[in-house]
Amino acid sequence: MPQKTVDTKYVFVSGGVLSSLGKGITTASIAMLLSAKGYHVTVVKCENYLNIDAGLINPIEHGDPFLCEDGTETDMDIGNYERFLGRNLGSHNFVTMGQIYQAVINRERSYGYEGEDIEAIPHVTDEIIHRIKSAAAADKAEICVVELGGTAGEYQNVLYYEASRIMKLSGEAVLHVHVTYLPTPLHIGEPKTKPAQLSVKELNAMSIQPDFLVARSERPLDERRLERLALFCNLHSEDIIVNEDKKSIYQVPLGFHEQNFDKKILAKLGLKDKSSNLKAWQELVQQAITPRAKSVTISVVGKYFKTGDYNLKDSYHALFEALDHAAIKSRVALDIRYINSERVEKEGVSILDGSDGIIVPIGWGSRGTEGKIAAVEYARTKRIPYLGLCYGLQLAVVEYARNMVGLSGANSSEINPSTKYPVVHDIPFDERYQRIKGNGVSMRLGAYDCHLTPGSLAADIYGNAKVISERHRHRYEVNNSYRDALEAAGLVISGTSPDNFFVEMIELPRESHPFFVATQAHPEYKSRPLSPHPIFLRFLDAAVAQHSQL
Repeated sequence: MPQKTVDTKYVFVSGGVLSSLGKGITTASIAMLLSAKGYHVTVVKCENYLNIDAGLINPIEHGDPFLCEDGTETDMDIGNYERFLGRNLGSHNFVTMGQIYQAVINRERSYGYEGEDIEAIPHVTDEIIHRIKSAAAADKAEICVVELGGTAGEYQNVLYYEASRIMKLSGEAVLHVHVTYLPTPLHIGEPKTKPAQLSVKELNAMSIQPDFLVARSERPLDERRLERLALFCNLHSEDIIVNEDKKSIYQVPLGFHEQNFDKKILAKLGLKDKSSNLKAWQELVQQAITPRAKSVTISVVGKYFKTGDYNLKDSYHALFEALDHAAIKSRVALDIRYINSERVEKEGVSILDGSDGIIVPIGWGSRGTEGKIAAVEYARTKRIPYLGLCYGLQLAVVEYARNMVGLSGANSSEINPSTKYPVVHDIPFDERYQRIKGNGVSMRLGAYDCHLTPGSLAADIYGNAKVISERHRHRYEVNNSYRDALEAAGLVISGTSPDNFFVEMIELPRESHPFFVATQAHPEYKSRPLSPHPIFLRFLDAAVAQHSQL
């Protein structure tokens, strides 16, 4: 018998007034709450940029690209969706305007439109609608929550709004949730509704009337502001959901639930309300907001923090989320130092003094690498817990080759193509391992298996598993020609690919260092609030032990 087609309902989430308002967390919270009601829910993120994916965007420009299990490099909000829903998403959940234009132009070049003149409407909007519906069908979703990137009023995202309008006009069950901001100027001392009113006016100009308004603010809103906002935004006050600043982002869905937001969405979609299972999430939130007796200082030595006169956390968003998950579970307060690796080069490693743990995360290119290598040496020689992630493994190998194997000037060929000792190098393309990104550039992207060495710290961290799977996003590899020399000098290769071709994890013997572990993979992308990644849990345990010795 043919499978029954799911009658999918759609919830579009847009934002207004300013970016980084929490639209992604709002979308993730809605999806999680509806899933907790027992409905099959999926999520789609629609990005404005013309990039095909987020992999080639400087993280300072648009935050940390999130890597999916299938190797898709997406916007970091996909990571929020995975963490809140507790399941993997993939390429069909991520749409960019570059993908849309590319598909339309390729179809036109192949005579797919049979001689029509190609217009933004309907051809581009048709492609957007096709992508959204295909994602819903692929995930067998009863409800598909679609986040529209950017803010209302930007020219880049108008066609996404048009697609949502056309879907509703065509008879699809469509709701529109608009996330907006009510600032409280210090010199006035009260929340102002005018920016939100103007944001809704932008939607109205596109023939869209929001069904719900999510009001972001520094403090709760009183009845007076709710009434004025409802009046001028053409809404009932009960359809305005207040989302004031909270201690933890994981409080957001519970705040929505307390205001019956999930129940109201189901009612407007004509779906039956069901009981919610939120016990685990409630326990998580209670742990997250409870003061913690223990505290550790973690130095993250990266190269994507500085933007003008400000430091940017979003460049390593998944890493900080993974640390937060482990800290909540371990009941440890985190004091995170965001250290630009170029500062280490200029000011010396003394700026790392007082660290209970050091992390060297992902990076590309030669800028700031000597500062990272110096941080690795500092952690190794001072016996400070060290966690290397991707580039952090490669540079740990470089540091060890220079200082313990005696290969002066050893380096990665990415940093110095003419180095005498390329202990890290790129390898010829092999479709078993890599995919082509463009212009012949190959990368390992997505989930790959790793065999762990029995008795190693890595195996212990993973519960003595023999084989694990982690996500990868890199091009360069440890050079097998130097493996014997590295191991002879005491470096432990504790994880390899199933065919022993790739070095996946390294460590130092536990008798010589309390915790020195590096992985070629990105465990931060698989950590979730309800299931923190074990490598971060063990790293924080080691940091707590280090702090107690001070």
